[in-house]
Amino acid sequence: MFGINTKREVVPYHTTDLHSHLLPGIDDGVKTFDESIGIIRLLQSMGYQKIITTPHIMPDFYPNSENEIIALGRKLKQEIKKAGIDIQLEVAAEYYLDENILERFVSSDELLLFGGNYLLFETSYYNEPKILREAIFQLNSRGINPVLAHPERYLYLQASPALVQELLDMQVYYQLNLLSLVGYYNKATKRFARKLIKMNAYSFLGSDCHNLRHAHLLAKALKTRGNYYINKQLLLNQAV
Repeated sequence: MFGINTKREVVPYHTTDLHSHLLPGIDDGVKTFDESIGIIRLLQSMGYQKIITTPHIMPDFYPNSENEIIALGRKLKQEIKKAGIDIQLEVAAEYYLDENILERFVSSDELLLFGGNYLLFETSYYNEPKILREAIFQLNSRGINPVLAHPERYLYLQASPALVQELLDMQVYYQLNLLSLVGYYNKATKRFARKLIKMNAYSFLGSDCHNLRHAHLLAKALKTRGNYYINKQLLLNQAV
């Protein structure tokens, strides 16, 4: 059902990508502005008109501050303008949920949101965080909509259909990594992504592009039937 149609055009359907790592030297994404510009030019050629790039905020590994991200985003916008690329760039962040980040969710006024009130976060791939529900509650109580990045990749969600539904019932939005549709991570992730698509579980799509290889694989993912089917569902990419 969700294979690749080699005759299908490379079309994103949505024209906003809201998960990527295109600020150079700040996390495990691109290393230089030249690399950023090359990827952004390629995304534009695929039909993307807006990029919301989301560097990691992960205190133990990538202790980036919101102000640092904003400043680097301004520099990248300047480079995009110099390169003559007609595309809109915004910055947000991908927050890694731990006790430190939970404290920010409770009290920080500097959280990097997209679309006004959406916050992208991730967790451990292996174990359900003990503070997961508390974090969701704190964000919801502040009028911030939690968006869980790439739920198809988490082993604890793959093992618990009940938790998948519980988080949806708690008003958590799910964001699909498009590379999951081509089996980039592993077969189990691809299968689980298909299952979540059939459940109409996703609200957002993202590339999670870190490098040029990811960008080329994205073109392949955009030709999959999975991308075609999910874009028949109610997605919010164009609303942010």
